[in-house]
Amino acid sequence: MTDPTWISLLPPVLAIVLAIWSRQVYLSLAGGVWLGWTILNGWNPLVGFAVTIDELAAVFAEPGDAKVIMFTLVIGAMIATIEVSGGVKGFTRQLEKRAIVKSAKGAQFLAWFTGFIIFIESNITVLVAGSVARPLMDRYRSSREKLAYIIDSTSAPICILIPMNAWGAYNIGILEGLGVGSAVGVFVASIAFNFYAIAAVSLALIVVLFDWNVGPMKKAEERTAKGELMWPDSVPVIDEAVLSPETKPGVEPLARDMLVPIAVMVATMPFGLWVTGQGNLLDGSGSTSVLWAVTAGLFTSWALLLARRAFTVDELMKTSLKGAGGLIPLALILLLSLAMKNVAAALETGPYVAQVVSGGLPIWIFLPLAFVVSAGIAFSIGTSWGTFGIMLPIVVPAAEVLGLPLAPFVAAALSGGIFGDHCSPISDTTIISSMAAATDHIDHVRTQLPYALTGGAVAAVAFAITGALM
Repeated sequence: MTDPTWISLLPPVLAIVLAIWSRQVYLSLAGGVWLGWTILNGWNPLVGFAVTIDELAAVFAEPGDAKVIMFTLVIGAMIATIEVSGGVKGFTRQLEKRAIVKSAKGAQFLAWFTGFIIFIESNITVLVAGSVARPLMDRYRSSREKLAYIIDSTSAPICILIPMNAWGAYNIGILEGLGVGSAVGVFVASIAFNFYAIAAVSLALIVVLFDWNVGPMKKAEERTAKGELMWPDSVPVIDEAVLSPETKPGVEPLARDMLVPIAVMVATMPFGLWVTGQGNLLDGSGSTSVLWAVTAGLFTSWALLLARRAFTVDELMKTSLKGAGGLIPLALILLLSLAMKNVAAALETGPYVAQVVSGGLPIWIFLPLAFVVSAGIAFSIGTSWGTFGIMLPIVVPAAEVLGLPLAPFVAAALSGGIFGDHCSPISDTTIISSMAAATDHIDHVRTQLPYALTGGAVAAVAFAITGALM
């Protein structure tokens, strides 16, 4: 298409509408990709379907795209290996042994700090922080609702601010696929503009330090102070015993089995960027570096366990394959997102959006608008990753055509996805936070919402100001 029109908006609009209506992000993204190639092939749906299959396979022809998908599977293997090794339990025991927590505020800060430093992946962040802090929160009569809020606010919001994890790799992969030069540099630059993530993490710390309890959270804290862990009609999402599974008999849980692989992964990432960037970290290949990093972390985890004969090679292989299989849904989202990116580029969706904005809307509105639209999508479908896959192929090309800096627009799409995900009762992170805190899910959503909306309002204003200053 040489002259993009409103028709170029139909694929992402279809993906958004289907996602909100059906809450099936996979089918929604696939539907958008199919419609795009149908349009490009004379509105023939059968040809469009055939081309869609070819284009999905073609994603693997791009080395960068294939590496990011491979990374998703390897990180699943690494997480599963760390969990089965007892590394998380060993880390928890070390914290308990040191007995550094002597008050409710100390228990809350431990939950916040643990979520802050364990940034490998949002779900493991939540589970580690919850298992570490929950017994202490109960001991010092601080509500499980507050624990769920704290760990929820230091999971996805922390992970999106770190380039050296699954979240960073996913979004760097999309940016590289969009042809963004120095995708790592753009992602790193976007961190300073990721206003909701920064607001969520900061607000949680303020709540901890100043014991700021509002609305339903205040009532939950008053109830727990009387010795009542939950409301009479509340039901925990999961049995607490399930949250602390037993490790392999005869294998001593050691903190190093979690900390050393993560440290190796974190250290390998900048090394990979330095090598692939020929001495310049920002010019390095994010997809290559993260694949090297997580592979090194997985290899380290295997080496530690084999060295002390805690597991056999066969056991580790089965565990790794099971872990990789657990993240196939994320790999599928990534595959469909990259395919959506390709069809949006062919339809020139981004340039058309830029034309509309430059012709009828003031530029400053674009940033808060991207934030709000991303938030609405994420709230409706319950996944920030799917939202990133829909929004980044729209906002990045549009910003490029407008000649505006990419980092704030990338941040607006990412920040909105995190905000909507944080508020959504069907978000996996929200649900797992309720599980990790062993509290009622609806109670968690109700007590968290006032804080999330406060952070969202701050972010929206910040994006509007940033847009006005560009």
